[in-house]
Amino acid sequence: MKFIDEAKVLVSAGNGGKGIVSFRREKYIPMGGPDGGDGGDGGSIYVIGTDNLNTLSDFRHTRRFKADNGKSGQRSNMTGAKGDDLIIPVPLGTVITTEEYGEQIADVTNTEEPILIARGGFHGLGNTRYKSSTNRAPRQCSSGTEGESFELKFEMKVIADVGLLGLPNAGKSTFIRSVSGAKPKVADYPFTTLHPNLGVVSVAAHRSFVIADIPGLIEGAAEGVGLGVQFLKHLQRTKILLHIIDIAPFDESQDPVEDAKKILHELKQYDETLYNKPRWLVLNKLDLLDEEQQQEVCQRVIDGLQWSDPVYRISAINKQGVDQLCYDIMELMEQDLEPASATQSEHEKSN
Repeated sequence: MKFIDEAKVLVSAGNGGKGIVSFRREKYIPMGGPDGGDGGDGGSIYVIGTDNLNTLSDFRHTRRFKADNGKSGQRSNMTGAKGDDLIIPVPLGTVITTEEYGEQIADVTNTEEPILIARGGFHGLGNTRYKSSTNRAPRQCSSGTEGESFELKFEMKVIADVGLLGLPNAGKSTFIRSVSGAKPKVADYPFTTLHPNLGVVSVAAHRSFVIADIPGLIEGAAEGVGLGVQFLKHLQRTKILLHIIDIAPFDESQDPVEDAKKILHELKQYDETLYNKPRWLVLNKLDLLDEEQQQEVCQRVIDGLQWSDPVYRISAINKQGVDQLCYDIMELMEQDLEPASATQSEHEKSN
């Protein structure tokens, strides 16, 4: 299945049904009066998150969605049937904005509650509604209002705790394969990752986090060069970024320090908020250097970047150092949950 993370759709809620003009005409009841019923409300359109989808490919061919119109009112004060609502399943992490103004109207982050994106039209009124002491035989009714109609943009942003950042062939895919059940393509040439991959890292029973791998960034990515910039949005929901650096590149002319600076520049150009997320430095491919070279190259990278945040030295292919990195990430995730748990406990005590 092709990975699609953007789609444009047209949604049209149902129109309200018409009210009618009718008078009660029954034998032996000479003054029956008005009995025209109201129309039914138009159906509304909702979206709901689902775990069964991980791409917006279903919207490549189906781009128009229309809810049912309300039915017209009937005699004997019978209200017309309401139009059926339409519920559209979308992947978790889908952000919905109006195409015309870019206004966000929904951010789908759970599977529990449908979110209204287009409201159905209001029902028309039958002539019974217009009856009064001075107007005993009203001959007016109203049509229902039109349902809301929008051109919308669906944009999926994967929901992950940790995002991987780095050049093509830095070892991001190898890392996610070594710590989770995800099986992205791995090869000895760049750009093997063509779309985001998600993996669940389990460090112990009931202790796990989700990690996201995107195609590698290259210089000029913020201006559209390469693939990575198309998928940087998938890192915007993460709590922490792991900047993976290849300390033993095949091309000896490559400088890990300069390459890392280029990545950070592209990240800042793309999104200042994403750039300011917590980042840990992960120096990968230790297995390709002897111990003396490892120390020398790693220290040169740390000094060149003036890095003061956590630094991890690993070999993703043989899992050297990855366990400690995963445990530390898990501890960070659990620290983020502690304030919320404490607040909930205090609230329960007060009640």
